[in-house]
Amino acid sequence: MSFKIYDASAPVFIAALTNMQKWLDKALAEGKSESELMAARLAPDMAPFPRQFQMSSDTAKFAVARLTGVEAPAMPDTEASFDELKARCQRTIDFIGGVDPAAFDGADDREVVLKFPNGTGYEFSGARYLTGFALPNFFFHVTTAYALLRANGVGVGKPDFLQHLGQPSART
Repeated sequence: MSFKIYDASAPVFIAALTNMQKWLDKALAEGKSESELMAARLAPDMAPFPRQFQMSSDTAKFAVARLTGVEAPAMPDTEASFDELKARCQRTIDFIGGVDPAAFDGADDREVVLKFPNGTGYEFSGARYLTGFALPNFFFHVTTAYALLRANGVGVGKPDFLQHLGQPSART
């Protein structure tokens, strides 16, 4: 069986977004202030905590849409609570999970054009878009959300970042 664009995208996005939902539960279980975390930033010129979730969601859903030629659902960036951030992650997961893996066939050669508001942009093949832009951008925002939680005293660690793998098992 060959490794396909689907394998490097949809399950990866779903796993990380699922983990992110659980980080929010952990922060609340530890009694952390939701309002303080929602306002948290790593640096004054960086986007706040909710924006990291929104950008993770946007990157994942638009990557899948661009790679498969389907329409991504609109999600206004209005989340103001952990419950709303979790719901956004779930809507993104549901969208990605609802795209037939066969829709990714040929995605490695599909042309992907990104246009920015200032008139600049990039042109990629699907494979180069996924590996050179979408995945790095996605994990930048996922990692920033994780770092914000850590920096604000939430007891997340590498097992939380990789919790989609489950518990390691002994090999003989």
